[in-house]
Amino acid sequence: MWQDEGTWIALGISALFVVAGLVMHRVFVKILKNPAPDGRKELSKDE
Repeated sequence: MWQDEGTWIALGISALFVVAGLVMHRVFVKILKNPAPDGRKELSKDE
């Protein structure tokens, strides 16, 4: 099983998706923890 090339490809792609998911999770948590910028007041001042 471990000498089959397809197994290593599947494991590599699975690991890539796990890493991508962890990175995206960290980015989303970082964005959501920051206070939202109050862009609506700035837009209404310009109009």
